[in-house]
Amino acid sequence: MKVILLENLKKIGTIGEIISVKRGFARNYLIANRKALYASKDNIKQVEKIKSELTKKDQEKKKLAKQILEKINNKMFGVKKLVTENKDLYGSIKPTEISKLIYENLKIEIKPSLIQPLNEIKTIGTFKVKVDLHSDVQAEIKIKVDSQDQVK
Repeated sequence: MKVILLENLKKIGTIGEIISVKRGFARNYLIANRKALYASKDNIKQVEKIKSELTKKDQEKKKLAKQILEKINNKMFGVKKLVTENKDLYGSIKPTEISKLIYENLKIEIKPSLIQPLNEIKTIGTFKVKVDLHSDVQAEIKIKVDSQDQVK
């Protein structure tokens, strides 16, 4: 299925580019999230007209992403969890929890879908986490997991 991209997407394409993708990906992700339009003649003409506007919006998003990058890049966030005798966590730390940690510490909202731990966080230690703020802007943060004293 051919679609026209309405924003720059990492590993997919740039604004105004006509790409061929699988039908499900187009319908369920690109079109549903207003990242693309069906590649009809009318839509192609419409995108050509508003391409500069879309590029300007993308530059603003990139600028905002860079501001967030300056605030969070290489920051360390600590979390205390209950652990077993083997220093393993009861469960793992997920992107939603990391998102809440960032918000509590810096008052910056980051969608959990943008957060990608490099390894699963299941034990005590320090872990690197990648945050995709924009298709061209990635931050890296560290999550330090410590043992929480047993609840009595």
